[in-house]
Amino acid sequence: MTTPIKAALLGASGYTGADLLRLGVRHPGIEFVYLTANTHAGKPMSSVFPHLGGVGLPDLITNEDVDFSKVDVVFCGLPHGTSQTLIAEIVGKNDHLRVIDMGADFRFRNPDHYQLAYGARHVAPELQAKAAYGLTEHNRDAIRDAKVIACPGCYPTATLLALLPLVRSGAMSTDDVIIDAKSGVSGAGRGLKQNTLMAEAGESVSPYAVGTHRHAPEIEQEISLVSGAPVAVNFTPHLIPMSRGELITAHVKLGNAQNADEVRAVLAQAYADEPFIRIADKGVIPSTAHVRGSNYCVLNVFEDRIPGRVIVIGVIDNLVKGSAGQAIQNFNLAFGFDEAAALEALPLFP
Repeated sequence: MTTPIKAALLGASGYTGADLLRLGVRHPGIEFVYLTANTHAGKPMSSVFPHLGGVGLPDLITNEDVDFSKVDVVFCGLPHGTSQTLIAEIVGKNDHLRVIDMGADFRFRNPDHYQLAYGARHVAPELQAKAAYGLTEHNRDAIRDAKVIACPGCYPTATLLALLPLVRSGAMSTDDVIIDAKSGVSGAGRGLKQNTLMAEAGESVSPYAVGTHRHAPEIEQEISLVSGAPVAVNFTPHLIPMSRGELITAHVKLGNAQNADEVRAVLAQAYADEPFIRIADKGVIPSTAHVRGSNYCVLNVFEDRIPGRVIVIGVIDNLVKGSAGQAIQNFNLAFGFDEAAALEALPLFP
């Protein structure tokens, strides 16, 4: 029997931390030895998330109380701006450690772009050079050996899974790309915010960060890298009154593909051997209900009524494939486990 990889989870009291534990406690190769949540230090995990009781998890502690010399991997679920200093410090003192970051601090390949998107200077640019962008299906070679694996944002995950094969093949044009995105309220985190209160978000759909969302430059970074030229996208996110789930609708111009069937065929070929990417049958409209609670992404392509354009739809669970599940998928890749380990569960329905 393989000795489990000893893991610490920083930021265990957030939604992504909770889902990482929900999945990770059943992983045969992970042993969680430290869980941190500074405001809940000293409490059992079950007092913060009752559904995680009875599975043998350690009590919550502060980040400062973790002995990083005793773990092999650190999963980080801290907010942007708070993790880069801590990650740089622990990696600098513990050369054996690998970090899988579910936050935003190492997603930008150029640290200057981080400052443009988040309004603060990146404090660990030297570590950024050792980081790999953690979109598993499109960056496996870099992820396998990276010191830091930066899991993409949830919106970029859904969008890039839908569009990167089309950009790479030339099936779509990179001109005039419009992305309409919708996410459940868990995407806003667990902190108290007026716009996510039930009385505010219930029975209402609302766009937010219109024209300014920080995931837009992240999407542009990866599309531009594949395209070989700078690409700008029109990206608008919306808050939907449901707990989890994410749907993106991308309106794109055709490139060398002639119609939606040819575009769908490109996606089917690109993802033929991928365990978590499904191309829906022709005419089947992807729904967040098709992926709820799972690490799957479902994609499909439809003709637009405007000649020369198609509509690409993608759905994921924002907390799983969009965060915690992707983190575990990257862990599996980095530590030599079957990529689907602990992620085999089918979607929940109804």
